[in-house]
Amino acid sequence: MKFAIDAMGGDNAPEAIVEGTIRAAQAFPDLQFVLVGDRDKIESLVGNQKQIEILHTTEKIEGTDAPVQAVRRKKQASMVLAVQEVREKRCVAAISAGNTGALMASGLFGVGRIKGIDRPALAPTLPTIHENKGFLFLDVGANAETKPENLLQYALMGSIYAEKVMHRKNPRIGLLNIGEEPGKGNELTKKAYQLLREAPLNFVGNVESRELLQGPADVIIADGFSGNLVLKSIEGTAMSLMQLLKETLGGSLYTKVLTGLMYGKLKSIKTRMDYSMYGGALLFGLAAPVIKVHGAAKSQAVFAAIKQAKILVEEDVVGTIEESLHDKDHAWLNSKA
Repeated sequence: MKFAIDAMGGDNAPEAIVEGTIRAAQAFPDLQFVLVGDRDKIESLVGNQKQIEILHTTEKIEGTDAPVQAVRRKKQASMVLAVQEVREKRCVAAISAGNTGALMASGLFGVGRIKGIDRPALAPTLPTIHENKGFLFLDVGANAETKPENLLQYALMGSIYAEKVMHRKNPRIGLLNIGEEPGKGNELTKKAYQLLREAPLNFVGNVESRELLQGPADVIIADGFSGNLVLKSIEGTAMSLMQLLKETLGGSLYTKVLTGLMYGKLKSIKTRMDYSMYGGALLFGLAAPVIKVHGAAKSQAVFAAIKQAKILVEEDVVGTIEESLHDKDHAWLNSKA
């Protein structure tokens, strides 16, 4: 099993990317890796790791590049070549911390969509206050405009992922909305609610954004515009809270002593709420696993994304989604499209 890793994408590339890949190589001796990037910058970091090879390129897509144009113009970019490794069957999954829109475009142009999925979704797993009970959140930005049928497709894909990868039996599906009542929301959420209620899924109804970290569902469905707003709000709140804690607990000798006594508990909370422990955001709906790691990712997040990709391939999640879209048990899905 071989994975293609974009070594040049992200704020901390290539050091964090290479370090995370080395950690994965040590943890999973049966895996092989292709690091795609500037050989002069990454070869010394790789050392004598036998499981890792380098595909050399000096071109990369910047975070400020227009996604589609960059993918079409920079055909030798590290991200594009990583996806190409999957398209040409030399690797089984691609991972990048680079430009999100460009990775989606690379995936669409490179490996294509699963037949029956109209619009792929970007889906990270986010933590909750309950230990080891994160939830899958899709879509968080792949599609600003979405149809009710798209949300129904997201629900099916999310349910399969939650069962196969997160090991949740009969996963609970929730719809992001401004209220719990069935009649709440705009036309999109009202129509999506009806479709989800009629589908043979464990739909638990509408979920308000303030409830998300309480873990009311295993999978939360949203249009990409709303999902991205909520995701950024959660990230911003978490960063501001951590900054406030640092300023408050580091102000005086007394609070510093108190912080020292509470260090273990504080570290446990920080670890529990660390998104990087859950891997990256899967581009759901593509015909092969493509995973987006956070742009500010450090080695732990890269390692977790590789572990996530390993499970995706072993459980054949993409194949299961494709099969489920067309078997008789999911004829209801095609009838709603």
